[in-house]
Amino acid sequence: MTTEEKIFNAARIVFQKKGFSGARMQEIADQAGINKAMLHYCFKSKQRLFEAVFNNAFNQLAPQVNAIFNSDATVFEKIKEFTHSYLEFVIKNPFLPPFIIQEMNNNPEFVTTFLKNTNRPNPSFLITQIEHEIQSGILKELNPKQLLLDVFSMTVFPFAAQTLVKNLLQISDPEFNQLMQQRQTSIAEQIINTIKK
Repeated sequence: MTTEEKIFNAARIVFQKKGFSGARMQEIADQAGINKAMLHYCFKSKQRLFEAVFNNAFNQLAPQVNAIFNSDATVFEKIKEFTHSYLEFVIKNPFLPPFIIQEMNNNPEFVTTFLKNTNRPNPSFLITQIEHEIQSGILKELNPKQLLLDVFSMTVFPFAAQTLVKNLLQISDPEFNQLMQQRQTSIAEQIINTIKK
């Protein structure tokens, strides 16, 4: 394992436990088994390290999402595959949604930059497919972009607002994780039952 891989693995562990604001570079260095000077040599600041970890994770997710969006599967199958894949990914990387929300407010240039990436998820083909399935009588009359917003909102929100969700529902971390596991199928079922003709 390279030093960079050790740092990424250590950073993921610490960021998952402490979040961005609670994580300390010394703790990440200790977790990686390197000294803090080496960590700062590789990544000048915690912000740069977090962005590198984020980009590394995003570059794993984006191809999976695009493969689903552009496949020959039906819209119903794509909704099932997306909700399952996305939630499975975020359960393993729960620090990512809160970080994106934070960066949209504090560092919008970073979010704009990564969304300009040519490998970013692109739902254009899926939107066209939804329109076709509406015309074919498979789906109810609806706005395809509203449908995608519903899917994204239902999958992203619980992770982006974890503290709010846990306190509002008065649930522990294990209970939250169990609910998220269940949502891998329940979200798709709810949406499909709503939009099928």
